[in-house]
Amino acid sequence: MFDELETLTDVCARIRQQQVSPVELVEACLERIQRLQPRLNAFITVAAESARETARAAEGEIRDGRWRGPLHGIPVGIKDFYDTAGVATTAAFEPFRKRVPVQDAVSVAKLKQAGAIVIGKTNMHTLGGGTTGLESAFGPVRNPWNADYIPGGSSSGSAAAVASGLCYATLDTDAIGSCRLPAACCGVVGFKGSYGLIDMAGILAGEQPPDDTIRWLSHAGITTRGASDTRLMLDVLAETAGHRDGTRWRTAVAGHRKRRIGVADNIKVDKEVSEAFDKAVATIRSLGHDLGSARAPLTDFRKGIASIERDREEIGRLAFANIDALMLPTIPTRTPTIQEAAKNPLALSADLTMFANYYGLPAVSVRCGVDSRGLPAGVQFVAKRGDDATILDLAADYETVSQPVTYRRE
Repeated sequence: MFDELETLTDVCARIRQQQVSPVELVEACLERIQRLQPRLNAFITVAAESARETARAAEGEIRDGRWRGPLHGIPVGIKDFYDTAGVATTAAFEPFRKRVPVQDAVSVAKLKQAGAIVIGKTNMHTLGGGTTGLESAFGPVRNPWNADYIPGGSSSGSAAAVASGLCYATLDTDAIGSCRLPAACCGVVGFKGSYGLIDMAGILAGEQPPDDTIRWLSHAGITTRGASDTRLMLDVLAETAGHRDGTRWRTAVAGHRKRRIGVADNIKVDKEVSEAFDKAVATIRSLGHDLGSARAPLTDFRKGIASIERDREEIGRLAFANIDALMLPTIPTRTPTIQEAAKNPLALSADLTMFANYYGLPAVSVRCGVDSRGLPAGVQFVAKRGDDATILDLAADYETVSQPVTYRRE
């Protein structure tokens, strides 16, 4: 037996030891999708038959001693931005409803080669153009903690699916916070690597390319239930080694290491967000890290991207000269209700996330408690470009002493 809400890290070890089979995992995820999809609408396409076929093949390979690695036999979701051969890729955009690619996006192909099982394409805010997850040609996504609230966007279906046990991880995008915002709203881990860390080739291949601003701001994202799960995904997806010495991501940072952390002091947040963040700061301090005040390099996008390359070169010296990482909330307000956000596709503020996209910085959002309505809050760790392992180490460190993640068992 297994718990469908355990982490990828936990279940992959059990697969390798043949205590649980990929077929069992896929069937459990499909059963949950069948039950929860009508309420959550987390998927646009569920690839049930191909997932079952791949699971049977993975079961045989593992039984014969041909284990491919930690993702072998793991059900994952793919944001419907990434092309999937033979499976519709729509970006939740009505004119693309019948768009079926013939080739996988680069990162999708990597996941398949590693033995991951694509269980479906997750719903999203149409063309990645909003932060609420309410606009989609296939209907809005609902927050798994409370269906009256938005899930965040644009990777809305991914966060809802991971939080609800419909799959173990998802491949996403993040242009102004598109992965981290829904991760915060749904209480999971949303990671955006340094610019270029994960290959994004094959997102709506052959369609009208995005403008230069989107091209510069867009990063690949990963949604999981824990920082260690994100590391396992990066071992497959990252274009570079996990650390400068060439070690793998899952072992790039071993054990606890004291860090210099700058707590952002130039942000404006709601009272409940502030209270949750203060508790997260106290938790990090209790782990022995060296904390002090720092200014987050928040960005006004009205200035455009004319100096973006120069700014990216300078940001390490300007913002990270005396700290290893910056700590700040993911969202400045409580998660809006669907009614509050219905008329504004950008109702969920990206004020505290989009600077990391402009400067190409690695950033991760992890859950830091719940508010008075029982909805999750998120805290971010951000580091200078190339220090992706640092923020994942801090996220994992925080998870060891923060409250355990619990979800409604339906």
